[in-house]
Amino acid sequence: MKKSLYLSILVPLDGSKFSEKALLHACEMAKNYQSRLILLYVVEKSLPINLLDRKEYLDILRKFGKKVLINAKNTTTKRGVDSKIVMKEGNITDEIVKLAKKEQCNLIVVGSKGLGATARFFLGSVSNKLANNSPCSILIVK
Repeated sequence: MKKSLYLSILVPLDGSKFSEKALLHACEMAKNYQSRLILLYVVEKSLPINLLDRKEYLDILRKFGKKVLINAKNTTTKRGVDSKIVMKEGNITDEIVKLAKKEQCNLIVVGSKGLGATARFFLGSVSNKLANNSPCSILIVK
């Protein structure tokens, strides 16, 4: 049997329609290459927020992230794709790169844009940073 080109595919998610589209694309690739998907949500901790509001804001992001990951896991299960969910906290690009290295990912599939500054993170700028810092290939889905 021929070894798969993409054994492990990382899919960073933010709940936007762009990341959902990237997930569907990654599911199709995973089926074609018999790959495992790693579904990642990163809670951005470097946002400048009043110290008193910070804990509550981070709790909201964690709850939202959990919901995003559960929905994504359900999507992969329905499509017959093996996946695991991971939630990290920190700088979004740094956490994606670290996890890609740790899990020895062969591909990162991201949406071209995120939810925007006030709702979540800027996946457009994240995809640009990933293009310059990723340890593996990147597929940016429009």
